[in-house]
Amino acid sequence: MASVRHSFPVIAMAASVGGLKALSIILDGLPADFPAAIAIVMHVAPDHKSLLAEILNCRTHLEVTQAHTGDVLAPSKVFVAPPNHHLFVVKGDRLELSSSHADKIHFARPSAEPLFASVAEVYGKNAIAVVLTGGDGDGSFGVQIIKAKGGIVIAQDRPTSENFSMPETSIKTGDVDYILPLDKIAPMLIALVWTSNRPRRKVGGRPEMNDCPTMAKVVSLR
Repeated sequence: MASVRHSFPVIAMAASVGGLKALSIILDGLPADFPAAIAIVMHVAPDHKSLLAEILNCRTHLEVTQAHTGDVLAPSKVFVAPPNHHLFVVKGDRLELSSSHADKIHFARPSAEPLFASVAEVYGKNAIAVVLTGGDGDGSFGVQIIKAKGGIVIAQDRPTSENFSMPETSIKTGDVDYILPLDKIAPMLIALVWTSNRPRRKVGGRPEMNDCPTMAKVVSLR
């Protein structure tokens, strides 16, 4: 049977300590018609409602929502894993969430590993993993699967990482293609996925960052 050809790339991002700042900077640097889908896992406290998607939605031209089972990936859309659930991608560009009782991986639920592995399996060469600031080495197994399936791996560099454990552990696998400062990651993603020289559209009506929920409402595991 012929392999399925996907019409758009999928970018899987993972972060922990310092992740809100990192994700905000990256997403703010992407244009409204960015031709890739994005799925994000960030380590957040399991016993609080997360406002991560709402905050990020105020800081980007893209549409950011919290993921639910059955959601469908699409270009210019960003899905964020909810607290206490691993996030997977399955055939048909659909998302699935684990049970809230699923085993933690690297002490975390959600973890980068299920997301990276499933994106690699479904999207192959159209998969991109981005490992951002955070602890416990989460994502280091998943990046190896991304590379084995022909995908691309980006890691945040030490100077711009609040906690370098996650990027460093992935880098030590030898499967990271680009080690970049935070402000260079969005331009690299644009260069990797852009299919034409379309100019960035200016989109009005986006709320100012200080109109969004405050950082104090996003509770980190660490």
